[in-house]
Amino acid sequence: MTPRERRAALALAGIFSSRMLGLFMILPVFTLYAQKLDGYTVTLAGVAMGIYGLTQALFQIPLGMLSDRIGRKPVIIGGLLVFAAGSVLAALADDINGVIAGRALQGAGAIASAVMALAADLTREEHRVKVMALIGISIGISFAGAMVVGPLLHGWFGVPGIFWSTALLALAGIVIVRFAVPRPAVSRFHRDTEIELGWFREALSDPQLLRVDAGIFILHLNLMSTFLVIPGILQHGLGLDGGRHWLIYLPVMGLAMVAIIPFILLAEKKRKVRGVLVGAVAALVLAQLGLSELDGTLTGMVIMLWLFFSAFNLLEAILPSLVAKLAPAAHKGTAMGAYTTSQFLGVFAGGLIGGWVSDHLGSETVFVFNGIVTVIWLLLAFTMKSPRYLSSQLLNVGEISESEAQRLAGQLALVTGVEEVMIVAEEGVAYLKIDKEKLDAEALYAYSVSGS
Repeated sequence: MTPRERRAALALAGIFSSRMLGLFMILPVFTLYAQKLDGYTVTLAGVAMGIYGLTQALFQIPLGMLSDRIGRKPVIIGGLLVFAAGSVLAALADDINGVIAGRALQGAGAIASAVMALAADLTREEHRVKVMALIGISIGISFAGAMVVGPLLHGWFGVPGIFWSTALLALAGIVIVRFAVPRPAVSRFHRDTEIELGWFREALSDPQLLRVDAGIFILHLNLMSTFLVIPGILQHGLGLDGGRHWLIYLPVMGLAMVAIIPFILLAEKKRKVRGVLVGAVAALVLAQLGLSELDGTLTGMVIMLWLFFSAFNLLEAILPSLVAKLAPAAHKGTAMGAYTTSQFLGVFAGGLIGGWVSDHLGSETVFVFNGIVTVIWLLLAFTMKSPRYLSSQLLNVGEISESEAQRLAGQLALVTGVEEVMIVAEEGVAYLKIDKEKLDAEALYAYSVSGS
């Protein structure tokens, strides 16, 4: 990548990850704080935790489309301002309904689609996958960091301090957008990162993609409902003050991140992604059932949390790659849009349902419920077809006519390792599915007008 592309990728990854850090930091400690708010019930605490997922799901597509009309940066800056306003509202709230309103406003500042589109504007097609991978990695790091930083900030400043920190992160993101992110020479629609409403129905009717969408929904339902219960067990059951919960999460997250590396390599390098998926979902079931049977020992909690985070982080890593394998290259953006919408709806469902179950049936029942729902996912994963091990690749072929595009598509199809070709003449882009192990990269990039 050029220095300009690297700068754009790093800056946008920083904006995205800092926003997600702000959203995740309250997970390990919020229920401890919520008990002191007027109007508290576990159900409302769950709504407060998950409501941002609902507003995020509602606004991400409209705001992405708005960025096509008025520009990426105005939408991103506006979204960050809304996010900061929601953080301030939550920080100042003295009852649970005020926090719910603040969290809903945070989610309404949905900038994910606009950030991805801006990243596409600022990078050449041949390097797009690298940039999106960098953003994805940054989100994973922000989640792991939030599990440690959230309890630390809670110990120093309380949950209102976390919300104030989140507002400051959003304002810092605006500074980065304004001064560190380059201005694109031209903004246009990108099929690999944005949603085509005309293909959305196909994305929601593909049985294999639907299995992945259901999976990410259930995974984030597990996350939100689990963290309605875990903080209370650590504090009241094990006597560990909320400000010291990082002492549990730091080694657990570190060991989980190390543990998943061989399985990621097995899934991608050895082409065993379906087997790894089934195994990870089964591990998630075991973790939930294990948490439901804890005997109150610290050792048992650490082991089950390690199993939970290992399964969660592994699934977070391989599910997006499954979408890329299953979706047509020219419609990957739409497939990812359906996937992320399912993810955010899972966040909301986990908070709402987990809170209700804990309120009416007891906290241990939350784990049992999660285990049962995850068994449904296990059945879906087990009946899933093994995907073709193909990667999406874009090639800038320049301005060409429809007849030239058809002729070029035939030539590209003959390149070793190229399995699928679709050229959109008016965009000057070839959307490809390639087998990386077989690809003749030199022959492929000879057709690019921008080079590799």
